[in-house]
Amino acid sequence: MADLEELGFVASPHTSAGRVPTDKGYRFFVDTLLQLRVPDETASAEMRRQFEASRDSSTDLIASVSQLLSSVTQLAGVVTVPRARQAAITQIEFVALSENRVLVVLVFNDREVQNRIIQLERHYPADELKRATNYLNEQFRGRSLREVRQEILRQLSEAHAHLNQIMLDAISMAQQVFEGGAESRLEYVIKGETNLMGAADLTSVEKLRRLFEAFNEKRDFLHLLDQSLKAEGVQIFIGHESGYRILDDCSVVTAPYADSDGVVGVLGVIGPTRMAYERVIPIVDMTAKLLGAALNSRR
Repeated sequence: MADLEELGFVASPHTSAGRVPTDKGYRFFVDTLLQLRVPDETASAEMRRQFEASRDSSTDLIASVSQLLSSVTQLAGVVTVPRARQAAITQIEFVALSENRVLVVLVFNDREVQNRIIQLERHYPADELKRATNYLNEQFRGRSLREVRQEILRQLSEAHAHLNQIMLDAISMAQQVFEGGAESRLEYVIKGETNLMGAADLTSVEKLRRLFEAFNEKRDFLHLLDQSLKAEGVQIFIGHESGYRILDDCSVVTAPYADSDGVVGVLGVIGPTRMAYERVIPIVDMTAKLLGAALNSRR
């Protein structure tokens, strides 16, 4: 035991405590000693049945999969919403809200709906919003997000004399809707956060509070998921490997999922570093494959 401690594989949390594995110890175990335990046939069949029986929209399916991961692993399940980078816009609608805000309803491929709220410089009555809607639908229907942004930039670069006020207003609104690489922004659904309250490594109320706040704020956690999106296969971040102090007592196991056009999202689980990796890793891998197959079947 002293040798393991000297090598950095175990450590004592405090003087009177026993030795527990360090992040380095868990990493060595996962990389060299772990024997994966494939889900038994009953569990696998039940997971496949839930996917096959689902008639939800893709957005609702993501929430269902996040809940499924949480239920099966008894950890927190997370699934990013599929990126719509290849989707074609089929409809744009503007709905006036209070204080110069406008709700933008985007329909992709006649089935996927996204809602966004933009802040405008002045109030636009319903008839002006309708004219802007008609213009943008005429200009952008059937185009991908990349094509839409290129067209917006092209029209903005034209002399204003060539654009009437309706066109200027419409393009200005569209710029707000699609600016910042809309197709690459990740959003995720997380379920089962309360499962973490029973983890021995996460008994501190203050730790849990800060962890739940991080889930809600999303910023740092999205960077971690984005790394998984660009990787191949299952990724395991143990403790400080995530690069975020709030996750120092957690491990995150993720896998990208894909449709026929390529990787569109990532899913995984968050739990204590002392999780059952041999069971969790195969579940995450299988769920990613099942979700990809489900999305393909809906195309």
